[in-house]
Amino acid sequence: MTRTTPIETLDGDASFNAYVARPADTAKAAIIVIQEIFGINAGIRRKCDTLAEAGYLAIAPDLFWRIEPGIELDPDVEPEMQRALSLMGQFDQDTGIKDIEATIRATRAMLGDDAAKVGAVGYCLGGRLAYMTAARTDIDASVGYYAVGLDQLLGEKHAIAKPLMLHIAAEDHFVDKDQQARVHAGLDDEAKVTIHDYPGVDHGFATEFGQRRDDDAATLADERTAAFFEQHLG
Repeated sequence: MTRTTPIETLDGDASFNAYVARPADTAKAAIIVIQEIFGINAGIRRKCDTLAEAGYLAIAPDLFWRIEPGIELDPDVEPEMQRALSLMGQFDQDTGIKDIEATIRATRAMLGDDAAKVGAVGYCLGGRLAYMTAARTDIDASVGYYAVGLDQLLGEKHAIAKPLMLHIAAEDHFVDKDQQARVHAGLDDEAKVTIHDYPGVDHGFATEFGQRRDDDAATLADERTAAFFEQHLG
């Protein structure tokens, strides 16, 4: 079952919408799906639906709501890609983490258990935010796909208290080899962090729809993610 639900901000002065997909039976845990720069589009909704089919309560908060609510863009349409890049420049990531924290609280309330386990998975910008969520909130487990700019956030690695998995596209045109090397140098020895590299694939390889998808790499990464969540949230 799917629907849109309002999430109250941490300070309680406003609310924003989130796409919610519920499993057929009682949820075994919850997973917050953190958007790309394209908003809560069909691909992100499909990610939620797939997680619900696997038994999770899945929630995708509209993190661009402070700029414009309800943005949905297609990365394969060039003007929409350019708009998405512009939106990323306007987006306040620190405030976005606060909205993710508000979503974590709301999710636990939906599950009816303040101690319920909640994970997060994010893509692109959402992959970066998944790392920040691991460092700044009490999330139980996080996964980031082709996160951008992680080498700028290595100073926060000491705050990662729960398991974090990162999927790196080796030919990511947004994250060059030097950046990837700095991420590995900074995180490879961190006990809570697991990194997987995907040779020969570019940014966006695990998208549900469109030209960026690489079926083999996406399938492998998603299988690893499923096992990771089963271990840490199940």
